[in-house]
Amino acid sequence: MNAKSMPPQLARQIAAIREFNRFYTARLGLLRRRHLDGEFALTEARILYEVSAQPKLTASALQETLELDAGYMSRLLAGLIRRKLIRRVTSDTDAREKPLVLTATGQKAVARLNQQSMRHIRDMLVHVSAADRDALVASLAGVRSLLEDRAQPLRIVRLAEVNDDALAIIHEYYEAVHVVQRDKPGGIQKLIDTPASGIWLAYLADEVVGCVVLRKLAKPRGASECKRLYVKPGARGKHIADKLLDAQEAFARAEGVQWIYLDSYDDLKAAIALYEKRGYQHCKRYNDNPQATVFMRKYLGNDRTPP
Repeated sequence: MNAKSMPPQLARQIAAIREFNRFYTARLGLLRRRHLDGEFALTEARILYEVSAQPKLTASALQETLELDAGYMSRLLAGLIRRKLIRRVTSDTDAREKPLVLTATGQKAVARLNQQSMRHIRDMLVHVSAADRDALVASLAGVRSLLEDRAQPLRIVRLAEVNDDALAIIHEYYEAVHVVQRDKPGGIQKLIDTPASGIWLAYLADEVVGCVVLRKLAKPRGASECKRLYVKPGARGKHIADKLLDAQEAFARAEGVQWIYLDSYDDLKAAIALYEKRGYQHCKRYNDNPQATVFMRKYLGNDRTPP
């Protein structure tokens, strides 16, 4: 959409916000090469602040908080680690996680940053009356309230019968990962009706944004298969895939399923990392899916002898 095709009121509002952006980025010193004329770029300083405020924050959680590209985040963290400002430690709950903490040098750097920031803001406000400072703080809170994402309720629904939402999201999944072996609507309904099987949809408000399927396997005995895990790109970063898998695994346990198997392929690195984080382990091939190159399984039951 260009300015000519916009409603005049919206165009004026956008212009006003852009004008204010130009004012405050210069006023707050955000255009300078180094934040607060110190030793760090603005993004580096923000990373140090977040790690200080949330000790043992993971890199993935930090990336989500700051809404940064994963590669860019990785390079920034590598630089701060080389400068001995941040270090990775072993998680108390998951050996595969490497949370971030400040080193003693990093703690001193954050203390300097906090002092510099307080002086900078103090110098901006020194000639503003107490009443106007209160009005400024209230206005900033109002802006944040208006602009921050409204939390939409997430619903995970297990279907009793196939519907248009299921067909649409599964078709989107097929196209996204170029699936060759596809289910027909009748086959999806048959799957829903089969014990130890099912399909779950994730909804944000009234929009379907994700899905996962569980299919009972003829063999190994006591096993089902996780299939079609998918979250729309615009809904990612909200842990929806985890919640879909939580619902699937709770149902599988209630149905007496001991093992959940799945297949994937090497290019789906984010999905494979998610499965590994949730306790799936690599195993030998168990099906004839021509696209699959990765095979995994997770134990759910009481008998630790693999089927």
